[in-house]
Amino acid sequence: MTRYGSDKGRSWHNYTTVYDALFRDCRPLRIFELGLGTNNPELPSTMGANGKPGASLRGWKRLFPAARIFGADIDHATLFREDRINTFWCDQLDSSAIRDVWSKPELRGGIDVIVEDGLHTFEANQTFLEISLHFVTRGGWYIVEDIRDVDLDHWRNWLDHDSQRFPSYQFVLIRLPNAFNHFDNNLLVAHRAS
Repeated sequence: MTRYGSDKGRSWHNYTTVYDALFRDCRPLRIFELGLGTNNPELPSTMGANGKPGASLRGWKRLFPAARIFGADIDHATLFREDRINTFWCDQLDSSAIRDVWSKPELRGGIDVIVEDGLHTFEANQTFLEISLHFVTRGGWYIVEDIRDVDLDHWRNWLDHDSQRFPSYQFVLIRLPNAFNHFDNNLLVAHRAS
């Protein structure tokens, strides 16, 4: 991941440690990531001038040489298509836009791993998750990255009350220790029963 400029394996986030454990014996065939990364300072999800849009998708492509990789973002300028990668437009606060993404013919049949790395607010995370969980294949994974510490109580409350609407899933909220990041180095991981 780091080779392509993704922050998943650098000092700010150490998610690749978790992903190595989850996917060590798994070779997902279809991966979808929301949030390609934008440099547009007008958008609240901007990575800043040094971010590299599409870095994570290229990292997934290298990690899983036989996988089909899909992604989506609100910034039209970040959308691209290349060998084994296809991206779509999506506003994760708009339920209709989310449903429109999942209606694409390329995405029919489900996704083995969904990674949500879009707008890092509880409302945005929850909106995308509650619509998108149904598209995870049996035995597949859904991961929300970059959960802010200030949103952990919202997620605990969601797990206590709302997660029961998804009985085929096991959920875990992970706080990863990281000397460099005491702000948003947290994940929600959901695994769908086989």
